[in-house]
Amino acid sequence: MTPKLHIGGLGKSFGTGEKRNEVLRGITLDLADNEFVSLVGTSGCGKSTLLSIVAGLQDYDDGELAIDAAPIVAPGLDRGVVFQSYTLLPWLTAQQNIEFALKAAGHGRTESRDIARTHLELVQLSHAAERYPSELSGGMKQRVAIARALSYRPKMLLMDEPFGALDALTRHQMQELLTRIWEEHRLTVLFVTHDVEEAVYLSDRIAVMGIGPGRITQVFDVPLARPRREAVMETTPFIELQRDVHRAIREASRPLEQ
Repeated sequence: MTPKLHIGGLGKSFGTGEKRNEVLRGITLDLADNEFVSLVGTSGCGKSTLLSIVAGLQDYDDGELAIDAAPIVAPGLDRGVVFQSYTLLPWLTAQQNIEFALKAAGHGRTESRDIARTHLELVQLSHAAERYPSELSGGMKQRVAIARALSYRPKMLLMDEPFGALDALTRHQMQELLTRIWEEHRLTVLFVTHDVEEAVYLSDRIAVMGIGPGRITQVFDVPLARPRREAVMETTPFIELQRDVHRAIREASRPLEQ
């Protein structure tokens, strides 16, 4: 079966000659349709660089990269992207931010308005449709960003530390929200996080990346039943898997011998 996302032997370096810095080497990872996969690892292992390459925002040196067997060569509407920074336009309301993206994707005014309203309801923000970003909390801004990314029905959602700037309570609320949306509307997700607990809670699989250069050292299946709720974090299988992933990250933090 053709994977939704195929990454095969992907490599990336910055600079040339003596200043060449190899940041990714031999990255191979396939994501199935509707699968939720998290990338974890220490800072500098190349998680965000890899996500940016999949988004089409950076090029790569060698290897293969495809979505539904079609090579990825540039950004596209088949991939929705959510960053840690909210990237909302401050002069537009929450609803207008979503409408702006939809109009850019070719939707008409009335259709854009209706789709925007539907997706604000999806992230439980119908009451804040006319508020500007300066009037929204961090969690609310990120919910608008998620609604915007989902609004044009991408094949994949790419998320780079989307909850990293939020306080612990809001972060847990956002994890619950994302889990509910994913379980109801199923799509393929590639999720970058430093938080192993978050990765175990959200994911079907977890890919651990090592440094020097960035590479995938181990992939864990997450054998936890869905739907998941916060209480699962207190179970023995959850705690044991979290411990195993932490151990793998520590082992992967030693650079390869050059």
